[in-house]
Amino acid sequence: MVEQSDVRVVRCGGSKINFRPPIISTDSRFLLCASGDSVKVYSTRTEEWLHSLQGHTNQVTGIALNPANHLQVYSCSADGTVKLWDFIDGILIKTFIIGHPLFAIYVSEKHEGIVFLHIVMDAESKKEGFQLVAVHLPKSAEQEVEAKELSAVSSQISPNPSCTAFGREGQYIAFARNLQLNVYFFRKQKTYSFSLKATDKKGAKNAFTCIACHPTDDCIATGHEDGKIRLWRNFIHKKEYTYSTQHWHHNAVNTLCFTPEGTNLLSGGIESVLVQWQYGAGNRKEILPRLGGSILHVSTSSDGQLFCTSHSDNKITVIESSFKVCGVIQGLVKGDAVLTDLMIDPRSKALVLNGKPGHLQFYSLLRDKHLYNLDIVQQEYIYEAGLDQFEVVKAAFDRKGFWLATVEERGQKSSDLEFFLKLWAYDESTQSFVLNTTITAAHTDRIISMCFSSSEETTMLVTTAEEGQFKAWCQGVDADTEQDQNFWSCDFVGSYHNLKPTNCSFSADSSLLAVSFQEVITIWSPDTWELLTTLCQPPGVIRDLCFGQLSCSKYLIATTTENLLCCWNLLTCALEWSTSVEVSKLQLDPLSENVAAFSYQSEHTDLFVFKPNEPRPLFSHKNVCSEKIHRAVFVPREEPLNSCDERSQWLNRSQLYFLTQNMDLLTFSTATEEDRLLSSSRRLVIDDSVAVTPFYLLLGKHRQQQQKLDTPSHPAADKPQQPQGSVTITELLHTPAHVLPAASVLCSMFVSSLLISNTGVQQDPLRKEMESSEQEMNGEEEDSEEEMEACDSQQELRAQGSVDEVTPKLSKAQERELKRVRKTDFSWMAGLVDSKP
Repeated sequence: MVEQSDVRVVRCGGSKINFRPPIISTDSRFLLCASGDSVKVYSTRTEEWLHSLQGHTNQVTGIALNPANHLQVYSCSADGTVKLWDFIDGILIKTFIIGHPLFAIYVSEKHEGIVFLHIVMDAESKKEGFQLVAVHLPKSAEQEVEAKELSAVSSQISPNPSCTAFGREGQYIAFARNLQLNVYFFRKQKTYSFSLKATDKKGAKNAFTCIACHPTDDCIATGHEDGKIRLWRNFIHKKEYTYSTQHWHHNAVNTLCFTPEGTNLLSGGIESVLVQWQYGAGNRKEILPRLGGSILHVSTSSDGQLFCTSHSDNKITVIESSFKVCGVIQGLVKGDAVLTDLMIDPRSKALVLNGKPGHLQFYSLLRDKHLYNLDIVQQEYIYEAGLDQFEVVKAAFDRKGFWLATVEERGQKSSDLEFFLKLWAYDESTQSFVLNTTITAAHTDRIISMCFSSSEETTMLVTTAEEGQFKAWCQGVDADTEQDQNFWSCDFVGSYHNLKPTNCSFSADSSLLAVSFQEVITIWSPDTWELLTTLCQPPGVIRDLCFGQLSCSKYLIATTTENLLCCWNLLTCALEWSTSVEVSKLQLDPLSENVAAFSYQSEHTDLFVFKPNEPRPLFSHKNVCSEKIHRAVFVPREEPLNSCDERSQWLNRSQLYFLTQNMDLLTFSTATEEDRLLSSSRRLVIDDSVAVTPFYLLLGKHRQQQQKLDTPSHPAADKPQQPQGSVTITELLHTPAHVLPAASVLCSMFVSSLLISNTGVQQDPLRKEMESSEQEMNGEEEDSEEEMEACDSQQELRAQGSVDEVTPKLSKAQERELKRVRKTDFSWMAGLVDSKP
């Protein structure tokens, strides 16, 4: 067995971008958000991901712009460090080691060189919760500095960072927890507390959910569980405070944010509606509805030109101050749970899984970008807690990607189960899937599993249900023409001793169908629907079931609830081998014989890769993650890895992705793959001694080969020199468009780089002759310097046949006589020649 070596688990993308509030740069050109263990930088104009700030070893829990330098940003992480970045160039400037897991970061202009952090209470205090500490960042030339000066500000901090905010340019800090609002004044070093009752006379819930402070006025806005917003004033005098109430949200207020000038207050909640309240104008407001998922965070740019909202569907919406959506940054949609398996679209090679409610999302793993959503339920989703609405629970593609089958359910928590089986056909004109057939009564009970056959002749879908039957669905056949129709119908219904089916799988050539009924595996022939044999040796209910591929297609692998992994030989119908291991997920590689098994034991998951014909694992990786894995998929590579060693050959053709319970998408990477990615990022390396452009790099090889075929003996001296503008053109082509200066600034530089210098370059005789003729027509009596150079170059070209020949130089009088002769019209001679017998 090969132990782990250069194969390691990496986060491949799809991380949450809505974990903490995003921030917008001072010039409103960039948007930064925490994403896993990195900080992603996007363009607010193009919505494209520019680069990532990577350096943390754990989840990034907060980001904040440096008040002393608007081109720098602070980031804090659960790894116990605060890092200072130049986010324009993606350079790590300094790392401050705090020594405690950090959960939020705040900065203030009046507290230069100090950051405020959320940390867990010390074990010695015997109190559970978080405390707010002020950390003085030491000035040092070293890149890593240990920050030891920590001073506690308060120990009554809510674990929700949205319940803490600075007010009046840093004169005080307000923080709320449960039913209590606290205001700490830095100058007085005193804390004033204000409390609310648990419920009022109308039964409202008064618990605090978020907080925001006015930038210039003594006003604190607080959001509450009942959807109300309270504006607190006069809190400087503890006993004379007042508050007013504004109410629009029907559920808890998730976030509040004042605009930089304090003229408006922004609020958001589960309704996915952004509400803009005019400050000091009572309940006068403006709303922006239908933004997607629930609004979790709201941020504004320092100039007030842009707003951005984070949503529960892992999306960031960029909004102009005129309340118009100008951009959407969509990450991998993170729902409460993924009910479908991880699938790969055979056409686009995109990852497909549950998206926003009632949809399937198509996500590009190569670009780490959301492609589009496919509306399966085709009903408006109501964002209200407790409502029972349709959800996509099953999905499957056929081999070529022509068909997609989905199952949607409603009533999972009640006895009134309602579900539909839908089949979608791929439409070439729209480049998407279109609903073809809806089956309202596919089964009488919940559908458990389904799979397509891999046959190229006929397309068949098999579904199993809790009612004790499995059904085979095929395209309808016209009785008169005996041709396939554009709809689906049931072709066969099978069962086995009234047992409940648990899984189904087709063999590689679709000649066999395996359906598991509790502890028994039945083998059927799809051509005749004859029950060929049954396999029932191991104890336990069958959980996962799959056939081997390629040379191992004669094997059938299954896992049971009794923690057994078994393999049968279908030629002998006997158990080939079995081993005792708790397998949470069994995943087959469609391009090789390899099978991946995730085993959960001792509070961590291990990976084993094996071939069915050999019970000894090819590869093992201990402690892949601390959670149980239920979703995984092999993704075919665009280019196979041919230089892998024996320890990572199982990753040659496909790459294994898996999804954790925390909705983190992870994969396995090799050193060879990382080297190839590094080399591909440097694919345009231009030698300064050679005057080539990126267009020459693209077309140069083809032109050189063509020139060799056309003129194999062409002298090297005749080859024209390439334009001396490679550096300028390279910078122009490789710089993102949204960071380039105006076109008027670039015009003169770009045109100059395209011009060919006259120094030492052989001129085109035809071009110079046209120039000289043009000048003669203007009536110039004396030759200019350009005409003389053109004449010299023509004489040099005429003398190329003999290197040693010396061409005499003509005088000005001779040149003028030659020009008069050249202007003479000799067309009358053509008539004499034609009339000659």
